[in-house]
Amino acid sequence: MSRRCELTGKGVQTGNNVSHANNKSRRRFLPNLCSVRLMSEKLNQTYSFRVSAHALRSVEHRGGLDAFLLKAKDEELSTQARRVKRLLEKKIAAAAAA
Repeated sequence: MSRRCELTGKGVQTGNNVSHANNKSRRRFLPNLCSVRLMSEKLNQTYSFRVSAHALRSVEHRGGLDAFLLKAKDEELSTQARRVKRLLEKKIAAAAAA
């Protein structure tokens, strides 16, 4: 399983550990990933995602999973999130047509 947020695409970054003697060794900065279940209000279903804590705050700020997915770019989303976004867009289009 990759260390990448399914909603924002945030992944591992690299940098240096710098000692007091200014010795540098490579290190990895891992994203703070949390396994969460988010509720889609329009689809009336919950979905499990592995998202960063930052993305979780963004989802709440935008007003829920539905609003976040509709505004998000497809390149940043995982395949599961893209599938949920497609279902959501179909549901909205069907509601608008009816």
